[in-house]
Amino acid sequence: MINFEYSDALQRLPEQFFVKLVKTTQALVKQGHDVINLGQGNPDMPTPDFIVEALQKASTNPLYHKYSPFQGYPFLKQAIADFYQREYQVDVDPETEIAIMFGSKTGLVEINQCLLNPHDKVLVPDPGYPDYMSGVALSNAEPVHMPLREENEFLPDYNEIPEKDLEEAKLMFLNYPNNPTAATASKDFFDETIEMAEKYEICVVHDFAYGAIGFDEKPQSFLQSPGAKNVGIEMYTLSKTYNMAGWRVAFAVGNRSVINALELIHDHYYVSIFGAIQAATKAALDNGEESIRSLNRVYGERREAFLDEAANIGWHGGSASGSFFVWMPVADGHSSESFSKLLLEKTHVVVAPGNGFGDEGEGYVRIGLLEKPERLREACKRIDKLGLF
Repeated sequence: MINFEYSDALQRLPEQFFVKLVKTTQALVKQGHDVINLGQGNPDMPTPDFIVEALQKASTNPLYHKYSPFQGYPFLKQAIADFYQREYQVDVDPETEIAIMFGSKTGLVEINQCLLNPHDKVLVPDPGYPDYMSGVALSNAEPVHMPLREENEFLPDYNEIPEKDLEEAKLMFLNYPNNPTAATASKDFFDETIEMAEKYEICVVHDFAYGAIGFDEKPQSFLQSPGAKNVGIEMYTLSKTYNMAGWRVAFAVGNRSVINALELIHDHYYVSIFGAIQAATKAALDNGEESIRSLNRVYGERREAFLDEAANIGWHGGSASGSFFVWMPVADGHSSESFSKLLLEKTHVVVAPGNGFGDEGEGYVRIGLLEKPERLREACKRIDKLGLF
């Protein structure tokens, strides 16, 4: 059998850091161990019944058995515009300022191909969602890392970025509420971002995947700041807001030229999303306010349970303003990987090592609030037996 050589683009792809962690976790489960998996980012609750019922009903419509319009059904784009007006008081033109996507991961990778040429510079948060780097690698672009540090509330400091990099950058990724640090951003920060982006003509891509999940206050949309649509877009996924991770539906909102670029590349890759899923997505956006409130209550209870029990065992310093994560410092004398490995082997508690999200993630682990409160407390009690704190 011929062993065909991969393209340069595939060979540039970064290693999937968490593949080994997943395999090790699965092996422990197969051995019969009671594993508490706090290392994942996959919502553990089911999609609300009213959304599933909307899909079931819509799937019988023969119209949806045909190819969908390449750029999505107008009824879904209108529902998205209504959602943004209702939730964020932002006016969006459904015809020119919305692109429907196959999950936001797809859009976050493709946006690089839309706007970048080889060796163009991209501003990337560090730590950050690993697939930002996947899109950068496929485009053969040059990443410029923006450190997210606790002393700056895990926000990038634009004064820290060399002037030359700002002048040469074409694209910037932001993500608040943030994965992995669980930090949130204020309107003032987004105002500052827009001012900087206008000065250097950088396209801002705000990944709003966890936009529905905030504890101290409602998370801020990038588009709520004046001038946002002039310099960028916001990507919103249904995966976290409505527990629809497996449905693979998301959308981008904002700058018309960028939206047009996304729809252009989609025209060549796909034939849009199954129409019944689009109908169910409209039902979610139109009628999901109570399910969002319920979701926040659940994650709020889990956050409180974990942080309370962590404090009880002397584990302090966590960040958890938004998203369904908690960003925790490792025990003294440990790296992110050694601490994660110790917890996995000795307590069968899985956490995600912070350095998997970038060099600035060293010294932290990401905790997923994707177990019931009693399991989160049990995880802390197991860790306490190691006498680390």
